[in-house]
Amino acid sequence: QLVESGGGLVQAGGSLRLSCAASGSIFSLNAMVWYRQTPVKERDLVAAIRSGRSTYYADSVMGRFIASRDDAKNTLYLKMDSLKPEDTAMYYCAASERYSTYSDLKKYGMDYWGKGTLVTVSS
Repeated sequence: QLVESGGGLVQAGGSLRLSCAASGSIFSLNAMVWYRQTPVKERDLVAAIRSGRSTYYADSVMGRFIASRDDAKNTLYLKMDSLKPEDTAMYYCAASERYSTYSDLKKYGMDYWGKGTLVTVSS
């Protein structure tokens, strides 16, 4: 089970840190991923962090968002800086046991999903 927290309302230029707490160990998970979705857009992969700590970021958040994981706390984080109104979305945490590359995650999907936390950025 994955449970997100940390969403909220923030002004443009502000920061938020999202957390995703797992009910079990995340040590063996190959990739933990943040997605976001709005009512008018498809769900997009925002950031991924692999078991080896390498990361992937969507172009739209590169340089502004940082994903990290604390295996001892079984928690995934997303630090979001310089937020823009277009970052407004429901943010979901997800995990894959087997896959870690962007193409494989897109092709095979995720094994676990959280219910999401809403981020609203006002202009």
